[in-house]
Amino acid sequence: MRILKWAICALDPNYIEYPIRFVIHITKIHTTTYNRVEPKRMLRLLKLVTIPANRLYHTKTTVMCFGDGTHGALGLSGSIIGMGSDAYEPTPIPGLPPDVVTIAAGHFHSLAVTCDGHVWAWGRNNEGQLGRDPLSLRETWNEPKRVEGLNKVRVQAAFASGVISAALGDDGSLWVWGSSNRGQLGLGKGITKAALPSKVETFSGEEIVKVSLGWGHALALAKNGNLFGWGYYADGRIGKIGRELEISPLESGQEFSAIEAAEKSVMEAIEKEKDMPIIWEPGSIEELHELKVADVACGLDHSLVLCCDGTLFSGGSNAYGQLGRANKDLGMRPIDIHFRPLTIASGLGHSLAICNDPSSEATRDATSVVSWGWNQSSQLGREGPEDIPQVVEGLAGETHVSVSGGRAHSLSLTAKKEVWAWGSGRNGRLGLGSSVDEAEPMLVEYLEGTEVIQAVAGLDHSLVLVAE
Repeated sequence: MRILKWAICALDPNYIEYPIRFVIHITKIHTTTYNRVEPKRMLRLLKLVTIPANRLYHTKTTVMCFGDGTHGALGLSGSIIGMGSDAYEPTPIPGLPPDVVTIAAGHFHSLAVTCDGHVWAWGRNNEGQLGRDPLSLRETWNEPKRVEGLNKVRVQAAFASGVISAALGDDGSLWVWGSSNRGQLGLGKGITKAALPSKVETFSGEEIVKVSLGWGHALALAKNGNLFGWGYYADGRIGKIGRELEISPLESGQEFSAIEAAEKSVMEAIEKEKDMPIIWEPGSIEELHELKVADVACGLDHSLVLCCDGTLFSGGSNAYGQLGRANKDLGMRPIDIHFRPLTIASGLGHSLAICNDPSSEATRDATSVVSWGWNQSSQLGREGPEDIPQVVEGLAGETHVSVSGGRAHSLSLTAKKEVWAWGSGRNGRLGLGSSVDEAEPMLVEYLEGTEVIQAVAGLDHSLVLVAE
């Protein structure tokens, strides 16, 4: 058996093209039928990105960090009590077990899952997203500690937003903790806090394989391709779930003069919200009821949904062109994209996709990174129209395995185990040794010679998982 993270491959048991998308989390293989692609090419891609299971479980790993340490999300000590120093180059995080198999970066906190299914957390804990008492000593928040309360389940993956954390059990169960006034926990009407991990009971036997979390909304993908949404649903960011869609009371169309102003404006708007449109428990998304879903990604106030037939949908705020479509209707609508997406990701206000590269005959396994949306700090990695999905030319010729977006920066991991970064360099979030913005993708040279397994972007920090 081989282990990989969101790999794409094709299976042809009867000499008939029958593409399959393998979603493999630690020990289990989940499959959903995927869009038709050339099978031999996808099998080559599979070989490039897999890691043998026996090697993964007998190889030590290190989690490294770079970027903004203000909230302790880097797990590094600092001179300010309860807050860590910034890191301008990839820096090992002390105190973590040597058998981490997957990582997640929230807005201001971080998570790691070990081989034995335990979750470790560090960073901001104002909302209890670390699984610790928010009144606990602040100076310990930047210290990675194991999350208690998950003894009944073996965790295979973790996910994080700005205010909550989530974990998937190997039985497909979903567990959440933290605090969200927007119903992001999904635990039922009026439930806004969970001090310890609590099971989301609403899925009626569905086996969940992936979760994505926005500012106050959430999407969950089931093994059979069904999609569920909950939380703050204004602007149709989770589609239609039994209620009429509403325009958000947030003033999301205003221009941000600075990165700090973006966070401030959102926080001020949240305080002004009254009678927020909230779906308190997971529900089926009506627009996608007849479709099978392959991947999901949530930005701050928008969402992307990739279906198994290759259609890419978007919903939510389009203030910066992050929906990538001319159709202005609320809810989930198809994106005007001329590429075949393989997997997707979202930053705060920008969108990313890895697509088949139609011009890759010379480099037969190459894939393209496509970007669109907010580009104030060059997080799209390209010039040209921002509201139209276009290829990031600076990454041409590479085989991209995953992409990830932060507030104003982006990361890509290639099949060569290399990490590319672009966008805002503030606080060192690109890992390039400086605070300089990069308009085009730059290789994170500090990681050359290492075997990077995973690279993820938080809002203002980044994490990489490296095999020793």
